[in-house]
Amino acid sequence: MIVDAHVHVAHLARLKVPWAQWIGPAGPEEAWSACYDSDGAAIPEKVAALFAGAGVDRVLLFCEYSPKATGWQTIEDMLPLVDADAERFRIVANVNPHVHHPVAAELDRQLDLGAVALKVHPVHAGIAPNDPQLYPAYARCLERGVPVIVHTGPSNFPGATARHGDPVLLDDVLRDFPGLRLVLAHGGRGWSYEAAASLALTREDVWLDVAGLPPRKLPVYYERFGFERVAAKCIFGTDSPSADVARNITAIRELGLGDDLTDGLLGGNALTVYPGLAEPPTRV
Repeated sequence: MIVDAHVHVAHLARLKVPWAQWIGPAGPEEAWSACYDSDGAAIPEKVAALFAGAGVDRVLLFCEYSPKATGWQTIEDMLPLVDADAERFRIVANVNPHVHHPVAAELDRQLDLGAVALKVHPVHAGIAPNDPQLYPAYARCLERGVPVIVHTGPSNFPGATARHGDPVLLDDVLRDFPGLRLVLAHGGRGWSYEAAASLALTREDVWLDVAGLPPRKLPVYYERFGFERVAAKCIFGTDSPSADVARNITAIRELGLGDDLTDGLLGGNALTVYPGLAEPPTRV
């Protein structure tokens, strides 16, 4: 099974940044433009066909409430995609203390709508990941057995606060919430690959999401630790629409990791970390 564990299907009318900046220079612009209607809403059947054509069996769709940076990717915008292809799509919740209060109540609402994980975006939200305002959300995730994804590394979108992407800040969260499954999105992209890899290799419940990283460069980024060791804790994602999904899958297969590590990276590790991928989506 192949899992793309990091995808942003935004409603274009709610994006704060231009489409060209959102999709980026590596995104397949023509293919993704065909997935939207004239109002800027994603056409669920076309998005499903795009991932099916790339051979992806499960997709994690990220919500994001970041008015300071990128705008809104609401959970309500994700629900039609799940309704159209409940086998393939799952939702990742998002809370931002500058928008949601109390955060635990909003997290419960999104989990009850079918979200299988929580994404915290400190860099776009403008809040450190170890800020006490986020602790009620972490406590709820631990209580409900939900993994937490945290953006690490900087962001090139206007309004982002890069210092909040330092993986070292998550040491406090790991101390205060033992047993919480934590995924470091983008694997410490930029200046913090080593900090992210160190956390993943020394903490059983920490994993790396390598979305947005060129697969062929992964052995270079994690050279100090030996990429095969790091790959055993990695989860594949594309950060779509800013990447060609099929091309990235092929590039992962060409890394020469062997069948077990390759299968784990492309899907097996995600199934371990996100139990909701193996279960039909539920909505209260």
